[in-house]
Parts: sequence; structure tokens; C-alpha cells
Amino acid sequence: MKLLIYTNFYYPLPGGTQTVVLELARGFSKRNAARPGTEPIEVTIATQEGRVWSEDGAQPYRIVRAPSASELRRLIREADLVHLAGPALGPLVYCVLGRKKFVVEHHAFLVSCPNGQYFYEPQPSLCSGHYMAGNYRECVRCNSHVVGTKKALVQLPLTGIRRWLCNRAAMNIMPTEWLGTLLKLDRMATIHHGLTDAPSFAASSTSAAAAGSTPVFAFQGRLVPTKGIRVLLDAVDKLQKEGRKFAVRIIGGGDKAELESLKADAARSGANVEFLGHVPDEQLSAVLASVSAMVMPSLAGEVFGMVAAENMLRGKLVIVSDLGSLKEVVGDGALVFRNGDSADLADKMKRVIDDPSIVATIGERARTRALSAFDLDTMIERHVDIYRSVLGPGASKL
Repeated sequence: MKLLIYTNFYYPLPGGTQTVVLELARGFSKRNAARPGTEPIEVTIATQEGRVWSEDGAQPYRIVRAPSASELRRLIREADLVHLAGPALGPLVYCVLGRKKFVVEHHAFLVSCPNGQYFYEPQPSLCSGHYMAGNYRECVRCNSHVVGTKKALVQLPLTGIRRWLCNRAAMNIMPTEWLGTLLKLDRMATIHHGLTDAPSFAASSTSAAAAGSTPVFAFQGRLVPTKGIRVLLDAVDKLQKEGRKFAVRIIGGGDKAELESLKADAARSGANVEFLGHVPDEQLSAVLASVSAMVMPSLAGEVFGMVAAENMLRGKLVIVSDLGSLKEVVGDGALVFRNGDSADLADKMKRVIDDPSIVATIGERARTRALSAFDLDTMIERHVDIYRSVLGPGASKL
């Protein structure tokens, strides 16, 4: 079976969508080798990311970078099934006009929110669902804050077009049940992302806490408003004024002006806050080893919460906002605070400072949940089941 996976974004640019696409492609290739009696799934990845990744040549599948429109149409024609990692307009149109069987895996809110983040810029806060309620003026008002009125007016009908096209997909795949309640598309199925196992850091974190070292909190992600970094810095300011001893590490890059603004806010508090910038994957384990708890204060924009899941797998204590996707992912394996409430976040951080034993206790619970809920092989087989159902009897040997 020839499978074309299309993604706008791919490595060397890091990100959650890229990680999922990579694990799918590798997973199908591994499955082919492990099941010689089944029909192989021959994967081709087509991506608009033109930069070559240092590991491209080591992958057991084909990668086509920055294809022209005609080349992309040819790839779609030649595939038995097209898997779209997001509702990209061009490929959606090509699939529908070419009557090609296709599925869409959603990594954002682009069919129910013009900015794709479910984020209300004027507040800023989680959107109440203006587009789906027909409050289009609010959508334009919201997006005008970021892209200007002209582009905001263009984004509005594009959302409706994407929605119409996705309702022609054979299946719309959601990484969380919560996302499905917001997108409300035809033919939806939920498949949690699968994760490659990682070593547990709980033991090293517990040892550091027991030795009386300063608790370390870390944020990992892009430095953008939806991630709620200012909520974390407000909580840090509150703890600093109480005379608490702790340290904070901010991992991730972003807009230079935003970074400088965040650094200025952190400096005013006088707290021990260090901005580490982007940390390469090969160095991340060493950086996280001494961290007591990961903080994910997202206001919006999360359809799954890969950072939370990956650190749960590491055995880390994770503190997350009560955004629907994050609550679904962490279950009982984390501390949860009210979205946007810096005082509530500060209270959760105080629990870690005052009782270091919960670092290991909740961390172990988190790892147990991650191992069972985000199994990579299960994710692969769930996708194969959907492909079978889409392709019909001819795919029975997959």
C-alpha cells in the first residue's frame, strides 16, 4: 500500500506535528520489517520544509521536500491513500477534486478558529468559540490584533473552506477527545499520540530534593503568548515575594522582542530565572535531569500537550493548566491549576517546594500513565485500522 503523508512542517524544524509524523513514518517502516507476511506500507513524506535534515538519509522512507504543485498532484495520484497532517488547503483541494481517499489528522484548530489556536487575542485568553457560534466579527477583531484587518478578513472564509473540505475526508483523526468536541467534524476518531520510551528521571530528581538542593521548575516550549509564560512569571513573582527558594529554567526560543520582554519581567522579580534558548534533543536529558517539576501554563493552542506527555514518560512531575486537552493527557498523573490563574499556579509550585517527596510520587504515577496511554505500537495499529476501514476489503492484508 502506497501511503503519502503530507505535512507543511517537518525536520529540521522542531515541533509537535513533526514529531508525530516522524513517529508514524518510522512506525510503519518498523511494522513492515516485523510482519513479513503482511502487505507493506510504503511511506512517502511530502513537506513544504525545504531545508535538508542531517538524518534524512538514514530514514527508511522517501522524503520529498518543497514539491511543486504539479509534483504534489502527481504524488497524490500515485498514492493509494493520503494522510494529511493538518488541513492544508492545496492538498485538500487536490484530494477532493481527484477523488482520492484521504484522512486528516488535526494538530490545530484551523477548521473551527481562523487563527488556529482557539486563542482570543484581545483578552488574551482561551476563546469561547466565536467562530462556531457565528460571531465572525469577534474573529476578525481578534485576528486583526496579530495580522491586520485585511488578512483577518481573508482568514475567515478560509476557515469555512477548510471545514467543508475536511468533512469530505474519509476520517478526521483527533489526538484528544476534547479536540473533537471543539472541531465537530464528520467521521471523527480519537488516537492519542504515541511516544518513544525514555529513561525515568524521577530517581535523580528525588535524590537532589532529598539532599536539600533548591527546587528547580522548568518551562519547555515556544515563547509565544498562547503558552502562558507570563502566568508562570507572575507565579514566580508571588513566590519570590514570599521569600521562597527555588529556580526556574525557560527552555525554548521565539521572537526576539518577546524574549527580551520576558527577560525584563523576570529580572524585575529578582528571582533565579534562566533563559536557556533552544536546547537540542541530544542535550535535553542532561538539562532536565535536575528539574523537580515541569510547568505547562498554556492558555490555549494545545490539541494534545506533547511536552506534558513526554515529561510524564520521563517520570517527571508535571504542573499543567486545566485546558481540556492537557487534563485529558495527564489524567491523575500531574498537578493541575486553573487556566490563567497565577495564584493557583503559585500554590501548586509551593506544594513542590514544601514537600519534595511528591516529585517522585507523582512522577512515578505520571510515567505509569504515559506508558499505558501513549504506547507507540498502539498508535500505529490504530492508524492501520483506520486505513483498512477507508480502503476496504483490498486492504485486509495490511
